[in-house]
Amino acid sequence: MKKNDLSKLLSENAYPGRGIVIGRSTDGKYAVTAYFIMGRSVNSRNRVFVEDGEGIRTQAFDPSKMEDPHLIIYSPVRVLGNKTIVTNGDQTDTIYELMDNQQTFEQALRTREFEDDAPNYTPRISGIMHIENGEYNFAMSILKSDDGDADSCERFTFAYSNPRSGAGRFIHTYMGDGNPLPSFEGEPELVSIEGDIDTFTDSVWNSLNEDNKVSLFVRFIDIETGEYETRIINKNV
Repeated sequence: MKKNDLSKLLSENAYPGRGIVIGRSTDGKYAVTAYFIMGRSVNSRNRVFVEDGEGIRTQAFDPSKMEDPHLIIYSPVRVLGNKTIVTNGDQTDTIYELMDNQQTFEQALRTREFEDDAPNYTPRISGIMHIENGEYNFAMSILKSDDGDADSCERFTFAYSNPRSGAGRFIHTYMGDGNPLPSFEGEPELVSIEGDIDTFTDSVWNSLNEDNKVSLFVRFIDIETGEYETRIINKNV
């Protein structure tokens, strides 16, 4: 598979929606993840990321303008021991709770489907990073409707063991703008991961469409120690 320039992919797509990147830093030392949200409506754009324990949650920037918290307010990132969960919805909590009860990532997501936002039926995208004893692997999932059919759910899980340095996988909700919005297709895109956490964060944020971008979360986790650094950028400040 061809490795893509992540900045180029983002800059050429005005509306990828919400996106997850998971991979490994150029020097091989860090497990890397990024999660961003975008919005077209006032309600979607009226959000910020805030830290919540070891994870983050979305929050209304101006509570007086919040119309409907459904599908808007959730915890995109939670940490369960040596596992970091990253998703685009409240399935973060489902994964956390069921994995805490000895179920697998895939089993947890069997209890969920795509979002109930007809006619888009936005896919639920999820990722999990596992770091233990200096070893690192991750998995990604997408739950999507079968070509807009509200009664048919397609489930795909992709697992990556000992991921390569300087490379990652990128999955997002939409192929681009449209009405209805076209769901992501295929396996997660192979992308380059370059630079330290600040360089990478700036590159992703600056490549997102200026009108539609809302918030970005980036985390670099030391594979040997489990210690991490986090960056959060909110358009609403």
